[in-house]
Amino acid sequence: MARNDVPGAAVEVCIPGYEDWATAQGVSDVQSQTPLTTDAVWPIRSITKSVTVTLILQLVDEGKISLDDTIDQWVPNVPNGDEITLRQLADMSSGVPEYTTQAWIDEYVKDTQKAFTTEELIDFAVAEPAQFAPGAQKVYTNTNTLLLGQVVAQEYGKPFEEVVQEQIIAPLGLTGTMYHTEVNDWTGPTGYQGGEPQENNFTVLGPAGAMTSTLSDLCKWGQALGSGSLLQAGTQAGRVQGAPLDKGPEYDFYGQGIGGLEGWIGHTGEGFGHTVLVMHNPESGATAVVAMNISNAGKHVPTRYFRKIAPLLDEVPSAG
Repeated sequence: MARNDVPGAAVEVCIPGYEDWATAQGVSDVQSQTPLTTDAVWPIRSITKSVTVTLILQLVDEGKISLDDTIDQWVPNVPNGDEITLRQLADMSSGVPEYTTQAWIDEYVKDTQKAFTTEELIDFAVAEPAQFAPGAQKVYTNTNTLLLGQVVAQEYGKPFEEVVQEQIIAPLGLTGTMYHTEVNDWTGPTGYQGGEPQENNFTVLGPAGAMTSTLSDLCKWGQALGSGSLLQAGTQAGRVQGAPLDKGPEYDFYGQGIGGLEGWIGHTGEGFGHTVLVMHNPESGATAVVAMNISNAGKHVPTRYFRKIAPLLDEVPSAG
């Protein structure tokens, strides 16, 4: 791990007909030199987006909303809100401003452990002009998913975290997975960026990145996400139609809260010292999870690793 300056990394591969395989290398914390284990609980960062969009698509399947509905029906004052559709929010083509503005940064650095509400984060975004006209580009923006989280909470009439528990965590039996509403109610591998340990504050991420999970749970989530088991077949088919991002993480294409890499589909996450990837092969049913306690080390490290192992996993013969 040292040659990549990665303190620790963990991998799990789940292939139908084979025993799940997991390994962990390196350390959970550099100072204590605590060995990393395969049962560690990881901040999954933007993989949370795939959960939030799944909840939106479930509402579509239930006939409660349409992807062609505009966001102004739920959230006021969004630039171009009367034109921006839920579909454009889900596939990152809305043009909404990012909430991590200079005003937000100034507020955050004054107290990195301050608790923010999703509404407060959105307020920082809507004070800025739109990035571009709806549908003109595909730019990966966290505000998109914060807005979708508001739609979910309002449609269900309950806090977002309760919906995640009822609609995703409980049905899939994700016993090591949680959506966090507190600043740092979690213990896991210390995250590092530029060689320095990073503070954690889940409330600055909300529905765009405030979940934690384990390797084994992420294998279950990757299978559900990639196979569309929680959605109607037509909804899943539409979800995985996409195009490359004009700006954002490395994907071959990005659909509705889901991206493609090497013929596999899933999501990645990065920030505050952690990077995580979950990818599923719809043809073989295989799922791969990669987690590392390092972030912003140039090109997304788990993605680089996955691109190397994906062709090897594609060659594994069917157990049937």
